[in-house]
Amino acid sequence: MEHLIELRDVYKIYQMGDEAVHALDGISLTVDPGEFVAIVGSSGSGKSTAMNIIGCLDVPTSGTYHLGGRDVSAMNDDQQAEIRNKMLGFIFQQYNLIPKLTVQENVELPLLYAGVGAQERRARAAEALERVGLAEKHRNLPSQLSGGQQQRVSIARALAGHPSLILADEPTGALDSRTGREVLGFLQKLNREGDTVVLITHDNSIAVRARRIVRLQDGRIIYDGDASDPRAVVRSDEAGGEEPA
Repeated sequence: MEHLIELRDVYKIYQMGDEAVHALDGISLTVDPGEFVAIVGSSGSGKSTAMNIIGCLDVPTSGTYHLGGRDVSAMNDDQQAEIRNKMLGFIFQQYNLIPKLTVQENVELPLLYAGVGAQERRARAAEALERVGLAEKHRNLPSQLSGGQQQRVSIARALAGHPSLILADEPTGALDSRTGREVLGFLQKLNREGDTVVLITHDNSIAVRARRIVRLQDGRIIYDGDASDPRAVVRSDEAGGEEPA
C-alpha cells in the first residue's frame, strides 16, 4: 500500500540574524490511509512547522514530502494550492466561519472556490452536515450555534471536499473540556468510517485520543508509536525525553 504522507529527511531552517534555527531537524515520517495520528509537542517543538509542510502551506528547506505519491516539495505556489483544494480538509482552532453566511453556505464555500456546480455543492454540504449531526441547522447563522456546533460545521466544511486527509490544528483549543471531548469523538468516528486524520496538539490528553502519537521536541521526532504506550506521553521537559510522565 502506498503511503498517503511520506516525509524523508525533512529540514526547515530559518535564519534569525546570524543564527540558523532548525524548526525541523531531519524528520522522516509516513502516514498510511485510514490512520489517526496525533503530532504533539510543546511550543517550539516544530509541530506547527510540520503541520504547515504536511498541509502544503510551506515547503522544506531540504528533504522531500510526498502526498498521495506526488512530490509536494518540488511544487510551486499554484500547484500547492491545487493539491490543497483537492486532497486536504482543514480544521482550525478558530472556526473561520463567515458570520453572514448560513451553515449550509459556509460548508459550500470551498466547493464554490473549487468550481463545483451548485447542485453538487448542495448535495455534498448536506451529506457532510448529516455526518456531523447538524443537518437540521443548515439554515442557521454561526451566531445561532454553540462553540461545539460551530466546530462541527468547520468539520463538515472540511469533509465536503471529499479530502484524502483531514488536518486538524488544535481543533479543541477554543472549546471547554466537555465540548472538546465531543469534537474529538466526531474525529474518532470519522476515522472509524475510513477518513485519515492528522491532529496537531500540545495537549497529551487530546493526543491520546488518536491511535498513534508522533512526538516532536526541538525539531526532531522523539517518539512514534502506539498512543496507549506510556512513552507516548513523555513530558518534553524531562531529561532526554525518554521517561514516562
